[in-house]
Amino acid sequence: LAQVSQHSPERPALTLAMAAAPGERPPLTAEPMDVDNEGLAAVMAGAAPEGPVEGGPVRKINGKLVGSMVDPNDNVLEPIQVLQDLPDEEDPDEKPEFPPVSADGKAKKKREFRRIPVPHHRLTPLKTHWKELIAPLVEHMKLQVRMNTKRRCIEMKVGPNCTDIMSLTKSADFCKAFMLGFDLQDAIALLRLDDLFMESFEVKDVKRLQGDHLARCIGRMAGKDGKTKYAIENATRTRIVIADEKIHILGSFSNIKLARDAICNLILGSQPGKVYQHLRTVSKRIQERL
Repeated sequence: LAQVSQHSPERPALTLAMAAAPGERPPLTAEPMDVDNEGLAAVMAGAAPEGPVEGGPVRKINGKLVGSMVDPNDNVLEPIQVLQDLPDEEDPDEKPEFPPVSADGKAKKKREFRRIPVPHHRLTPLKTHWKELIAPLVEHMKLQVRMNTKRRCIEMKVGPNCTDIMSLTKSADFCKAFMLGFDLQDAIALLRLDDLFMESFEVKDVKRLQGDHLARCIGRMAGKDGKTKYAIENATRTRIVIADEKIHILGSFSNIKLARDAICNLILGSQPGKVYQHLRTVSKRIQERL
């Protein structure tokens, strides 16, 4: 390496004294850097430089300096505060408020429609009580009802004068109760009261019975001339329909539970006398509650 004296004002290029062998790359050379020694000395002494100061990389192209230059004499721009109206942040725990739903607005959007199938064994009772069946639906519930003989079902939809949004649901439950075998007067209670429900289950849901065992089980639930069934209905204030292996119960939620427990005990083999004794206790408890 060539050595240079420290008193030399200029720094020559550093050249690697390494001869290139045949077939190898030429020796590496370092180009001299354009450094303003006077300006650098003034900056080191603490004096403010005159003119623009280098603020970034500077290159020399065709004898001209090209790069980012910053003038210290320029005025400094002050930050401007921008006020922007931001929407108020909603509280995630706050419950949303919706306007009440009106029956008129709901009917305009979509016409609700219900179809209740009619079993074969209920066609004759339906023909007999057709006028009594549709009278409360048309006069009080303001529905449009018709019988579709081709599909063998009752079709109903909301009429233009209907104001109660629950009228279609109540009417559908009323028709289903009549098709399951309940009396017409008992089924009309579904239209007047809001706390009445229906529950259906089968004997095999409680215990698997076949043949004569199933016949004796149905006989225990019904009793002689329906005595046991009427006793359960009067004690629990419910209505019960025994249709072969299926049992349907109509009443309030708590009363349905009491009637279902009594019927399940009969299905499992309990004697009617024990069930009567339990029903006496239940009936006293219901009377005290009332």
